[in-house]
Amino acid sequence: MNKLKLSDNIVRLRHEKKLTQEELADFMGVTKASVSKWEKGINTPDLLLLPQLAAFFDVTIDKLVGYEAQLPLEQIRLRYAALCKDFADLPFAEALEKTRSLAHQYYACYPLLLQLCVLYWNHYMLADSSKERKQLLKEALGWCNRILENCSDTAVCSDALELKAGLCLELGMAEEAIQDLEPFADPARLAGQKGTLLVRAYQMAGETEKAKSYAQIRQYLDLLNLTGDAILALSLNENDITQCEETMRRIQGIINLYHLETLHPNLAAQFYFQSAAIYALNEKEDEAIGQLYCMEKSVDALLKEEQICLHGDSYFQLLDAWIDRLPLGNMPPRDKRFIRNSLSEALERPAFQNIREKEEFQNILHRLMQKCGPDA
Repeated sequence: MNKLKLSDNIVRLRHEKKLTQEELADFMGVTKASVSKWEKGINTPDLLLLPQLAAFFDVTIDKLVGYEAQLPLEQIRLRYAALCKDFADLPFAEALEKTRSLAHQYYACYPLLLQLCVLYWNHYMLADSSKERKQLLKEALGWCNRILENCSDTAVCSDALELKAGLCLELGMAEEAIQDLEPFADPARLAGQKGTLLVRAYQMAGETEKAKSYAQIRQYLDLLNLTGDAILALSLNENDITQCEETMRRIQGIINLYHLETLHPNLAAQFYFQSAAIYALNEKEDEAIGQLYCMEKSVDALLKEEQICLHGDSYFQLLDAWIDRLPLGNMPPRDKRFIRNSLSEALERPAFQNIREKEEFQNILHRLMQKCGPDA
């Protein structure tokens, strides 16, 4: 209880009410010595006295004992950032223990628990063995299920459902992911019209700025989704180079038109990487190297700032307020020091086997490792 600041709170609340220890003791039916021991942290009130004590001070029991069952958004962001740094700086087991301790302390704070699932998903690959990595994914999956079973916030539950599906895929549980997502992702449903209707409703109600902002957010997300879906389409059609090259041509036009290499360089880099892999698989070595050069350019844009963050630009100028409302604000889900390992592992894929010894490939790899090093 001392850890929960019960003794300090009793002192503070008693002083606020301008009461002596003896007056509080009389009301509670205990001795003055008992109150003194409570306030010094030597003893704690009997469990059955806590409701009476909380009612006397007109506070909840949680506030009386100093227990914060829910954390505000800013605290969630700060704790996520601190844990993200721990995974970069501390031994993995130590960072993991700190994460679990926080989860146990705030097990009913579902927005925090959701972000801890994200944290696990972005760092589980640091575990020493495949068995431990699988265990961590299952632990995060359990947290997602807890959120879905107990949380009343529909937005948090929606995010938890998508996160659960992603974790299922990491675990090879495709059928479970389909079962969760299919009812909500059916293109025939009218759910996709909700955003458009809301924009029109804002406009009709005279809330023009809200309408402009929401329309721009939807346009931005549609742009990211279009590019992300194109990356998936490339992997699904890797043996049809004609289809893939047409996809590359169209999305390259989108990237250039919306300046995606600076607006969202991480997504642009993913597109160029997948394009390079497709070309390499189809023995178009020069084209593969060309796409890797484009990827390197996007990585440069990603790392040139001191801290990676989400942002708008001169066209998407209304995004900042929305980004600030996101659970993690504009912060990245992983420390940029992890980018080096991710890139190194990605370029070791079998798709690049035929070009791995090429001088141009090795030069790109060398430069990327330098850029993503500890001092990057």
